[in-house]
Amino acid sequence: MPSLDAFLEHPNSHEKIRQEDYIAGLAKGLALLEAFGTDRQRLNVTQVAERTGISRTAARRYLKTLKYLGYLETDEHYFWLTHRVLRFSSSYLSSAHLPKVAQSFLNLLCAQTSLTFSIVVLDDNEVVPIARSYLPQQDNLRVSPYGMHLGNRLPAHATSTGKVLLAALPEEAQHTWVKNYGLKRLTPFTIVDESKFFEVLKGISLLDYCLSKEEHELGVIAIAVPVFNAQGQAIAALNCMSQTNRVQEDYLVQQILPLLRNTANELRNVI
Repeated sequence: MPSLDAFLEHPNSHEKIRQEDYIAGLAKGLALLEAFGTDRQRLNVTQVAERTGISRTAARRYLKTLKYLGYLETDEHYFWLTHRVLRFSSSYLSSAHLPKVAQSFLNLLCAQTSLTFSIVVLDDNEVVPIARSYLPQQDNLRVSPYGMHLGNRLPAHATSTGKVLLAALPEEAQHTWVKNYGLKRLTPFTIVDESKFFEVLKGISLLDYCLSKEEHELGVIAIAVPVFNAQGQAIAALNCMSQTNRVQEDYLVQQILPLLRNTANELRNVI
């Protein structure tokens, strides 16, 4: 029998669990679902095995099981996710406290400025929007040109929200993060030099906001501030995104930043 003192520690979140409480099969099944992404939407057994580190035999059994449960579809060679996986995201968005309380704040900011606002959280090497401004008259803009639709995943190192949340981490955690995930170049303006990146994070920490221009996508500019909980932990980021030909950096810093900071303070009182 395993010792009651035997614990497993998650390499990223550092969450701990007693070894006897850990269900390896469930973890592998979820890892398999996470293997599918925007870079590879269809995977065969060999590709899944390579991405998850499990054997081809085990990968095939997991894929068949998830197909049986309705989470995957297949043409007998490749597998892909079905709409059933959206049950998890819709359940989160309808029950989580932060997206609910933030929505009215985001809509108000949008009404005041006609710009796009969102609440974003950090998930390993990516940031994920969990709430986004929406006004009825914007029906033709419901699909954001900036990749900020709910649940979309963006590289943290090249976004205003990602950098503002990374800047809130201890320096040791920042270095570990960069070591684990690296700094992939996405545009000519992406910061890929580690020393420069850490200096930028230090500056963001002092200013308590981040302005990012064309680091993830050309023609896109964004500004973000951290959202703290009552314990002073940065649990999310609040940002405003627009096109570089529509707004200037000075406008975002002088006009939008005060709105973001006021809203972040109001959110801290209700989350």
